[in-house]
Amino acid sequence: MTTATTLGDAVFSLNMTTRGEDFLYKSSGAIVAAIVVIVIIIFTVVLILLKMYHRRMRTRRELEPKSPKPATPPALDPNSNNSQQPTTVTFRPVDVHTETR
Repeated sequence: MTTATTLGDAVFSLNMTTRGEDFLYKSSGAIVAAIVVIVIIIFTVVLILLKMYHRRMRTRRELEPKSPKPATPPALDPNSNNSQQPTTVTFRPVDVHTETR
């Protein structure tokens, strides 16, 4: 009689374990879906906050007074022909064999 009770307890505990695992398998899809929805909501909130920050910074840059830039002459490029400075080449022949004392 004791063996039947033990056997019945074993079947009952095995049945509960199977139901618990079955519940976990069925609910795992819902857990994954909830995590995905939460991640999408977080990304959406961050995107909205970044857009608002960008808009605020852009309006601040547009509304602040612009400082006058000093008029600087353009940098002289060695390859460009500039009419302000004529290019002249002077050649002075040097005697190589001249001794200096």
